Amino acid sequence: EEPVTQADTAANEIVVRGLLENFPDDGILSEETADTARRLGRSRVWMVDPLDGTSGFIARDDDFAVHIGLSIDGAPALGVVYRPAVDVLYWAVCGQGAWRQRAEEEATRLQVSDVSDLREARLAASRTHRSPRLDRVIQALGIKTETRRGSVGVKIGLIVERECDLYIHLSSRSKQWDTCAPEAILREAGGELTDLWGYPLRYNTPDVWNRNGLVASNGRLHKAVIEGLQPLLAEFGRTRVA
Repeated sequence: EEPVTQADTAANEIVVRGLLENFPDDGILSEETADTARRLGRSRVWMVDPLDGTSGFIARDDDFAVHIGLSIDGAPALGVVYRPAVDVLYWAVCGQGAWRQRAEEEATRLQVSDVSDLREARLAASRTHRSPRLDRVIQALGIKTETRRGSVGVKIGLIVERECDLYIHLSSRSKQWDTCAPEAILREAGGELTDLWGYPLRYNTPDVWNRNGLVASNGRLHKAVIEGLQPLLAEFGRTRVA
């Protein structure tokens, strides 16, 4: 289990209290709040990770972010990812584009790269959750450039900033609050996020784990990545959890 800091708990209290005050009829699913069945009867549910990348926070690097996402009928509709250490805010609302705000700067609209050749793809990979299987995937797909960072929000930030083109997470250990806000931002910037088999993620389900892993991309690379992964997933003995 990831460590929980006082900062996690304090940030959670601020965010959840604000959401409850402003949207009393909505459901909330937050990493640091006990989950209840109440949210399952709601169409609008907020997905909150008050500190994604706690190990990065503890290490005092900038590999952590605050995630606030809104799912409507199981799909990501709004996302906010804030990186306090560098004071960078990403946000998106469905149909209104993805944006970045830096301190003292005008908001900038974000658009993913147009890289379409896997051999040119720059991979964002997890700094801590490293496995020999990912090395196998990188080799098989012919990827030559890799950046290792913590936090799903930070890695999706690299894709919408056009510093990376692709993120592959083989593990089944991410949760809906890790991905809802980043997915909303990535989609509005022209990218795509699915499970390892190319199926969309569903939010506000009873099981909060993303058990089928993650592929996030600039969209153009997505089909080739999913196709390239299938024989490898079979080799690893992975089957899709329904």
